[in-house]
Amino acid sequence: MQDVQTYPVSEIFESLQGEGYNTGKEVVFLRFGKCNLKCPWCDTGVNAYEMLDEETVVARVTALRPKAVILTGGEPFIQEGLGGLLVRFKDLGYWIGVETNGLVAPPQEWLRRIDYVAVSPKALYASLYDDERMVTRADEVRIVVDGDVRSFCDEMRSRIEAAHYFLSPCERGGVINVEETVRLLGVLNRGRSNGGWLLSFQTHKLAGFR
Repeated sequence: MQDVQTYPVSEIFESLQGEGYNTGKEVVFLRFGKCNLKCPWCDTGVNAYEMLDEETVVARVTALRPKAVILTGGEPFIQEGLGGLLVRFKDLGYWIGVETNGLVAPPQEWLRRIDYVAVSPKALYASLYDDERMVTRADEVRIVVDGDVRSFCDEMRSRIEAAHYFLSPCERGGVINVEETVRLLGVLNRGRSNGGWLLSFQTHKLAGFR
């Protein structure tokens, strides 16, 4: 008898994408538990989740209105059996986005079913990013300014090919380092005539929605 594939799911909810290129897009967020990093400023309860089988996950997502789903976390690309969910959602006509920290590149068969990949490399764990294992192509790169990340930004831009590159302010204890982030944008974009770094706020927090 074949074992039923299950997934650690923190929450499934309908909202608007609040950051990056797709800001404002109506989506269902499928947030996984478990992560391969432990960022001190993380605002996601990755250790609080329930194990759900594939049918339950699909039923909960399709019960909501948007025909677009963003797999986030936690870390989606470490989830065993993720390919099965990708097949199901794509067969149902869903636009599929993934938000990943980029440490683990997924199989090509997964990527063929994903419409949009947003990579958010973490400077705190710079030593873990290895060209042999990491994601090297994406639709967008978003880097949180959680310290002196200038050299990390340059490195990730040279190693991850993407259409869009964003900097995001970091929130610690209710304080958001907007000025630091804007100043870094100016430094990174100095001398660029196009293809510059852009600012990405977590607008869902500013607007008061999830």
